[in-house]
Amino acid sequence: MQKRPILPLLIFIALLLNFSVGYAQVDLKKLDKYIEKAQKEWGLPGMAVAIVKDGEIVMAKGYGVLKSDAPEDAADENSLFAIASNTKAFVATSLGILVEEGKLNWDDPVKKYLPDFELYNDYVTNHTTIRDLLSHRAGLGTFSGDLTWYKTNYSAEEVVKKVKYVPQAYDFRSGYGYSNMMFLVAGEVIKKVSGKSWAAFAKERIFEPLGMERTVTSVNDLLKTTNIAAPHKPKEGKEEPIEWTNWDNMGAAGGIISSVNDMSKWMMMHLNEGKVGTKTIVPEEVYGNMWRIHNPQNVSKQASEMFGNRHFRGYGLGWDLYDYEGKMVVTHSGGYDGMYSRLGMLPDEKLGVVVLTNAMQGIGTYLMYSIFDEYLEVEDGTDWAKLGLKYHKDNAEYKKGRVQQRIDSRVEGTKSSFANETYVGTYEADMWGEVNVIEKGEELYLSFGDAPALNATLSHWHYDVFKLEWDNLHAWFDFGTAHFVMDNNGRITKIIFDVPNDDFDFSEVTLTRKQSK
Repeated sequence: MQKRPILPLLIFIALLLNFSVGYAQVDLKKLDKYIEKAQKEWGLPGMAVAIVKDGEIVMAKGYGVLKSDAPEDAADENSLFAIASNTKAFVATSLGILVEEGKLNWDDPVKKYLPDFELYNDYVTNHTTIRDLLSHRAGLGTFSGDLTWYKTNYSAEEVVKKVKYVPQAYDFRSGYGYSNMMFLVAGEVIKKVSGKSWAAFAKERIFEPLGMERTVTSVNDLLKTTNIAAPHKPKEGKEEPIEWTNWDNMGAAGGIISSVNDMSKWMMMHLNEGKVGTKTIVPEEVYGNMWRIHNPQNVSKQASEMFGNRHFRGYGLGWDLYDYEGKMVVTHSGGYDGMYSRLGMLPDEKLGVVVLTNAMQGIGTYLMYSIFDEYLEVEDGTDWAKLGLKYHKDNAEYKKGRVQQRIDSRVEGTKSSFANETYVGTYEADMWGEVNVIEKGEELYLSFGDAPALNATLSHWHYDVFKLEWDNLHAWFDFGTAHFVMDNNGRITKIIFDVPNDDFDFSEVTLTRKQSK
């Protein structure tokens, strides 16, 4: 029998030992303490974090509590949180599966599958493709049109028919506008092509094969389970629990509810080129499109210096893509009423991180970078959690100041131009349908026919401007006003809104008064 050379064998063993030593240098106990400290310093009620590396879950843990007023209910790795816009990658992946099965093409026009689909002009309507839907380049502004679905009674199909009313923000395929509306449309394409809703397709082709047993696609499903995080809204320096909001009509853009344990399985599948063991869940060819930039974005000098000498950034299909410390990052964030999420992967390192929180604070992004730094052995790394908290506090002050500016601008001692009955009437907007202004006691009241959750009492603010006293608590906005506009002949013709927030653009919606015949 031929003897094996000893030297090469020793070199091989040494390499293995060096690899093992390098891997062991990531001190998970140290990371655990860092994350726990960050959660407390940020004032988060609770969150859950998971790390996957080389096909294994190396950390999956909950921090804090499920609900701020229930200290006995601790969050854990199986606690359910809204992942919100991290849903978009599931939709893109589902469409990729259908592409590889020959049931559609990335560059098929949307109208091939949804004949009623319309955008702001005929050319764009006829040329918008599946690829355009998934890369935020159809010409719509960031979050534009979201008031069409938010807390309305419209079905996804009905919302798709209203997309034509969303205004153009930039030239077709010549800019970037983060569009929930286009992913909602993408969900309807899945339904048309597969014969199943986007949610049923994802469950059958992704959740079940991966063993994502806790993952659901509607708040209605939460009635059947336990260990559920409560959403929270900041109020007077504290986190106040709020009710879950139903997002079923836009679920394809942000409806999935999951745990870090389940999301770890999702990451490991992607980091293993679409396989679980030897079984292919997502054909490898899908990644050539999903993880390729279709909509490039500028990288400022400041961003480059701050984020590990960044060279590129852009949007793929359902994923944000950029580089960090010389490594490609595949990532996405998500924001839901009272919850935020962040998922990030370094494919070259077989490393993935997911952070789910029950508060509207973007700690996940900064924890992701902290974990990346540990595995990439970044020397003199940034204290990301500390830096992120500063940015968060600065942003909170900005938002507070934006509202205070409006309060300070109020002109005291003014009166409205007319008696209450003059403002009463039916108003309409393409995004909302009919809205009625009625008298309720001595007050005016705004009643939304298709969005009753947005109903509000109108209390006089100044001149013909009324403050919106919402019937319900809203996660994304509080203060707001409605301005009754009159024409040259002194007739009330319109209502325009000012509701300062970064997510739902009320200025897009002008209510026009229906004139009696």
